[in-house]
Amino acid sequence: MATSAGPRRVAVVGAGMVGLSTAWFLQERGADVTVFDRRDVAAGASWGNAGWLTPGLATPLPEPAVLSYGARAVLSPSSPVYVPPTASLRLLRFLTGFARNSTMARWRRSMESLVPINGRALPGFDALAEGGVKAETNEAGSFLAAYRTAEERRFLLDEVEHIRAAGQDLEFEVLGGDEARRLEPALSGEIGAAILLRGQRFIDPGRFVHALADSVIDRGGKIQTGAAVTDIRDGRGGVTVQTAGSAPEVFDTVVIASGVWLGGLARRFGVRALVQAGRGYSFSVPMDRVPDGPLYFPAQKVACTPLGDRLRVAGMMEFRDPEAPLDPRRIGAIVEAARPLLRGADLDARQDEWVGSRPCTRDGLPLIGATRSPNVFVGGGHGMWGITLGPATGSLLAEEITTGRRPAELAPFNPLR
Repeated sequence: MATSAGPRRVAVVGAGMVGLSTAWFLQERGADVTVFDRRDVAAGASWGNAGWLTPGLATPLPEPAVLSYGARAVLSPSSPVYVPPTASLRLLRFLTGFARNSTMARWRRSMESLVPINGRALPGFDALAEGGVKAETNEAGSFLAAYRTAEERRFLLDEVEHIRAAGQDLEFEVLGGDEARRLEPALSGEIGAAILLRGQRFIDPGRFVHALADSVIDRGGKIQTGAAVTDIRDGRGGVTVQTAGSAPEVFDTVVIASGVWLGGLARRFGVRALVQAGRGYSFSVPMDRVPDGPLYFPAQKVACTPLGDRLRVAGMMEFRDPEAPLDPRRIGAIVEAARPLLRGADLDARQDEWVGSRPCTRDGLPLIGATRSPNVFVGGGHGMWGITLGPATGSLLAEEITTGRRPAELAPFNPLR
């Protein structure tokens, strides 16, 4: 339960995985929470992503391989990493910083920073389940990263060794194409090499986040959707939250977990880090036989996840305005990349075509913790790992908010850095 010094009323801005996890763990510590979202529960990056719970692969997004992309590649709509030719000065500033962090030395330091919170990832999901959240996590018995050739596979094998050298546990097995197909017949004959990853899980992210929202409400919390927070002010009587079209409300503490919109609200409180939309795309297709676990095609940056009787196919990293419309060329690029690698997938019977904005930082590390105001906190900037690290982030942030002590795992993620 909350200590006598802990906040009684807390507002959380953002009803995605990070915001709702923070609200839930604050309730565990006795806080009365209200969650605001500009749209709806799981309306952003939490809905259409691949749903992987893969702490073994939760690595910094800026990596040396990024520097191998030439200007021609990143300007092509079919590229796995796309930058529009009309990039703004703000985006160019972000990309310059991103490139500076894409060295092996900086990647290694950032990876070492992520290892402790990665270790809290799956226990965080277990705590939610034990606390009554009615959504399951699925063990990924056959999580396969598949390649055309063993030479292509070399990059991930090298990365796995660097991940393990940083202290991250990751069990794996190297397979040939035929061995991989025996485990997963949905792989086509073009697959000649694979890596079987052990100890990972997956979820239906939209369903899970909605179940988490239901649990927050069942435990007495409030969730206000269609409530865009336009201003936050910290004063003597508490922190005032202003939403569009509604009267202001006053809280003891506010947590800003609004994804790619985090910076606009947090800048007043000293958070200067750029949070850029790294947009991903997905859709679902019917299969002759739905795979038993996730499939990953690293060379093509395509991630596939079994969700019910369909396969979700996701991919791309598009540095673009979060409000820009879905670009059908990006969907087409994923389709053409996946078509020769999957067997029994009807890629022309697509449903749920989606684009969502991952909140990315220049150094690849999230922003978690207190701002210059002792009553305003932030949680965001996880890049591709907001689903995996959402519950761990919420648990650690709730601990800091209610005790006043910063957990060691959060030391590298100072929002004021």
